[in-house]
Amino acid sequence: MTRSIPLPPISSGASTPAFPATKQLTIVGASGAGKTRFMRCLVKNAGDKAFVLSPLGTVKGTGADSSIQALYEQHHSGHFPLDGQLETDLDRLAAMLMHDEFTYLLSVKSSRLMGNRKAHFEPTRLDTLVDVWQRIFPDNQVMRQQGQLLFSTGSGEGLVSAMKLSSGERTVLYYVAALLYAPEGAMVFVDEPSMFLHPSLLQPLWNAVEGLRPDCTFVYNTSDTEFLASRTSNVCIWVRNYNAEAHTWDYSLLAPGSLPDDLFITLMGSRRPVLFIEGDATHSIDSKLYPLIFPDCIVRPLGSCNKVIEATRSFSDLSPMHHLESHGIVDRDRRTEHEVKYLRSKHIMVPEVAEIENIFLLEQVIRIMARRRKKNVERVVNRVRHSIIRMFASHHREQVLQHVRHKMKRDLECRADARVNSIDALEKHLHALPSSIDVRSHYNRLITEFKQMIDSRDYAGILRVFNHKPMLPESGVVQLLGYKSKDEYISSVLDTLKSDTQDAAELRASILDCFLVTEKAVQS
Repeated sequence: MTRSIPLPPISSGASTPAFPATKQLTIVGASGAGKTRFMRCLVKNAGDKAFVLSPLGTVKGTGADSSIQALYEQHHSGHFPLDGQLETDLDRLAAMLMHDEFTYLLSVKSSRLMGNRKAHFEPTRLDTLVDVWQRIFPDNQVMRQQGQLLFSTGSGEGLVSAMKLSSGERTVLYYVAALLYAPEGAMVFVDEPSMFLHPSLLQPLWNAVEGLRPDCTFVYNTSDTEFLASRTSNVCIWVRNYNAEAHTWDYSLLAPGSLPDDLFITLMGSRRPVLFIEGDATHSIDSKLYPLIFPDCIVRPLGSCNKVIEATRSFSDLSPMHHLESHGIVDRDRRTEHEVKYLRSKHIMVPEVAEIENIFLLEQVIRIMARRRKKNVERVVNRVRHSIIRMFASHHREQVLQHVRHKMKRDLECRADARVNSIDALEKHLHALPSSIDVRSHYNRLITEFKQMIDSRDYAGILRVFNHKPMLPESGVVQLLGYKSKDEYISSVLDTLKSDTQDAAELRASILDCFLVTEKAVQS
């Protein structure tokens, strides 16, 4: 685990905050605010744990300030050509990879010649690099020929060397290779992590890189909203100003998603759709789940559903100024079909489940997770279905009452006439309202509907109307899948969504189906 390091001094003289408990830290701020100096101070404070990377290490003649040159000289000089023959950090990394590959192959061969029949090949750094590269560029291939790495990129040029790749491809290669050599528990510093990279590469690359080295802490310096939005568990340090004379900074720590409006507007150079959601950025499931379901959107937690609805409407009204598409997501809760239809017409997505926890009880989600846990899928699904239906049967009358209460409240709000111009008229109008709202009829209709759901074992319908916070832990899905707690189950679903696997794609598609939309529809 990376040790804590002191943060730079604050201009106001206030106590320096402790280094945040995070694996992702991003330094943000306007140009000229002192972000780069701030990072250099952190590098100095990190001492021998600092591992500095720069995409300029892929460019000849830049003299990029990174840790690769020192690593090469410390561990590998004497084995490779003279330093003058290796012009970039990418050259040095390629040489180190090939040297390590040959050394390992010779050691296995030697072991077998010495009679060790159990000696077998294990994945090497180079194997890992090839695997990650081909996940990020599935149409490309990596070949090892005559001591060189050669690439087929689909450009029609045949096999090319690393230095003939595009700047974006070289940058991906550089970051992945470099992290394979980072010291254990390193604090990895990356200046401008989006440099040379197409926005579509940011999330897959940095998810893969961070996944390679979960033991490391990553510190980024950027003003790129595309990159900032791609980090879902990020803590930001907002650097506002640097006092060169006193060598102090005006800065503050921001929890994930807590960027204030003025900073958000300052950074908003993106052309990605904005997705407003309920909850807060620290504790809510919404802020953890939805960035993974809609990875091409900037996801912004706003707290209440009313704020989401208002923000989506306001952003849409101001679209000529910012040219950003805006959408919102609110829980279905006890909204009527008429309310849901209206919200969807205003670009507010409403899921086909009552609340976000019910998404983790969708049948297809349970099937995928049961398969991953190597459980009997049908047994798990049937037992959870039976448990939920039985739970709903015992609570359906109180659920009906809550639905009726919600509708009556909405009806009273909608039918109260604001145009009355005297207290007498208002009193007369309010006295007449109860007779115009047939509470008993609505109650009886919902009782019939809910009983039909129970009798027909309509699992999807029950998830759509059943608001019951204990439902997820009491459903038995946690125990049936072998998890210790509800939170561990939810975390496992989120971790699966972060992976580059078929299961992740199927999970995302299942949850998108729950919103009756496609990911493409939200992007457009």
